[in-house]
Amino acid sequence: MEEYLSSMPTGSLKNLCDEFKKYNHISPDLFEAYHVKRGLRNSDGTGVMAGLTLICNVHGYLINEGEKMPIDGELIYRGINIKDLVAGCQNENRFGFEEVVWLLLFGSLPNQNQLESFKTLLGQMRELPDYFTEDVLMKAPSPNIMNKMGRAVLALYSYDKNPEDCDIENVLVQSIRLIAKMPTLMVHAYQVKRRNFDHESMFFHPLEPRHSTAESILATMRPDKKFTDEEAKLLDLCLMLHAEHGGGNNSTFCCRALSSTGTDTYSAISGAIGSLKGPRHGGANIKVMEMLDYVKEGVKNWDDDDEISEFLAKLLNKEAGDHSGLIYGMGHAVYTISDPRAVILKKNASRLAEKSGLLAEFKLLESVERLTPSVFAKVKGNGKNVCANVDMYSGMVYKILGIPPDLFTPLFAVARIPGWCAHRIEEITTGNRIMRPAYKAVSSPLEYIPLTERE
Repeated sequence: MEEYLSSMPTGSLKNLCDEFKKYNHISPDLFEAYHVKRGLRNSDGTGVMAGLTLICNVHGYLINEGEKMPIDGELIYRGINIKDLVAGCQNENRFGFEEVVWLLLFGSLPNQNQLESFKTLLGQMRELPDYFTEDVLMKAPSPNIMNKMGRAVLALYSYDKNPEDCDIENVLVQSIRLIAKMPTLMVHAYQVKRRNFDHESMFFHPLEPRHSTAESILATMRPDKKFTDEEAKLLDLCLMLHAEHGGGNNSTFCCRALSSTGTDTYSAISGAIGSLKGPRHGGANIKVMEMLDYVKEGVKNWDDDDEISEFLAKLLNKEAGDHSGLIYGMGHAVYTISDPRAVILKKNASRLAEKSGLLAEFKLLESVERLTPSVFAKVKGNGKNVCANVDMYSGMVYKILGIPPDLFTPLFAVARIPGWCAHRIEEITTGNRIMRPAYKAVSSPLEYIPLTERE
């Protein structure tokens, strides 16, 4: 590609980039002048109101006399607090992700018969179509699992006898199939990646329909198929916490925007996967673990708060780490005092961290969470509330479970697809208008110049 561009009369790729920059700069002042809400955010950081939903409430602050007041964060699925959903399943020592899927799709908690039938249905639908792995995954491998999952979801369109039908009955069937198949897609895509790019052996274990989603992932991902109940329940917890986060998060909004056009389910879900792939969205937990490696290397005494704080200041000042000026895993668009997902994960992961020999790293991550607000206030000089978000601990949990970094974001997608599907159905049934926001044109009028007269 570069050789081709270099052979062009205009010269090298750098010259083309310079040509682009010359005519494509928009001054940041214009965004203020025209009251443009960049990132669809209001001036106080809150999201622009774009719709109504019955599916989820992400609650992180109150507005009191026009001022934003921080509160402990709450995540509410269909009116039920996530803390209560988690506690209910843990008290009965059972898996909860399948119950959450039912709740998000249908709007109410299933009774015992409904739940058992639904779990059986999901187990039966996990198998991919005949020769799908060979024809779709193995013939066009990808070094990025999210990229492959997005393409594979689009490919499933071809295996659907009625892919374009947007009636609710058909979309529900498509949704349940995708929710069931996504873990298998993820594991198979990972195995193909291992073989083609890591030069390691790949293996495809038979699926066990009686397994929960979390059990199925661990059994098919591990060479020996072995896992403990405690490990499976911790992964199940992660799936529950990641299943949904309101209509405003980027991937869900993307799914709703695509759905508003009348496009098919596979296109809408594939688009959401593409959104989640971005490091500013679903890829953040990988950045947390990369940052932790920098902290481990840059801090000699992991028990010394002053030394840790000094290194965190270097991160914020772009003097260490990846020089982004960010402390990954800290801060959230909605949550101010606490992210309930991070609180729950942190509480449930410490015991397994000790068993896995990762307790020291886990405690170092806790220190990063505890010390960052004061370091942030000192370096930035403002009183902004900064709390740990779910990415602060999800990557560590996956590491405790022996899950490779390649699967951190794909696991997020596996968990979030019930939320995407629920929002797609809600958009189809209640939106009834194509999403079409406005952009202010700020280009100047130019006259057309004939080609022979151009310099």
